[in-house]
Amino acid sequence: MALIVFLRGVNVGGHRTFRPSVLARDLAAYDVVNVGAAGTFVVRKPGSRAKFLADLRRKLPFEVKVALCDSDDLLRLEMENPFETEPADPGIVRFVSILLEANQCKTSLPIAFPADDEWFVRIKGARNRLVFGEYRRHMKTIGYLGRIDDLFGPATTRGWSTILSVLRILKDPEAATRAIRTTASKKRTR
Repeated sequence: MALIVFLRGVNVGGHRTFRPSVLARDLAAYDVVNVGAAGTFVVRKPGSRAKFLADLRRKLPFEVKVALCDSDDLLRLEMENPFETEPADPGIVRFVSILLEANQCKTSLPIAFPADDEWFVRIKGARNRLVFGEYRRHMKTIGYLGRIDDLFGPATTRGWSTILSVLRILKDPEAATRAIRTTASKKRTR
């Protein structure tokens, strides 16, 4: 079963920067596929989690918090279709926050921040280490996203589009391999 790795607080605002594609290449023995620049990886041959995590931490240029989930967790979330089939308004972003530890929240969901009509973040539900919802594109949103940590414990957040990219890799490993080869060949021809 594949393992999905989400690094917290990397490549944001020029702090704790690194090249995820290089890290994926350095972890090739685990068949790692990089997804974007925010520290999201699909590990197709993780083997022992402890050994993989030790190798991952050794290859990173700084200490980082790591959130993990099994591929089955994301596949199950997709099947539950948490965002229905209707498209989101252009100013709304659907997200999934991945908890660093098991969910300990006893709060009734859904919940919105603030709780009035002008919400900035709505948490629709939570399954295992996954918290999902939507937020408005607004300057105040980042403060309200921090409430996820307050309610559920430390988490790292990715847009639903990133989760869909991970799901495509999980469902079609050959397509991911072709994409990696295409990217590598483009870099060589520059």
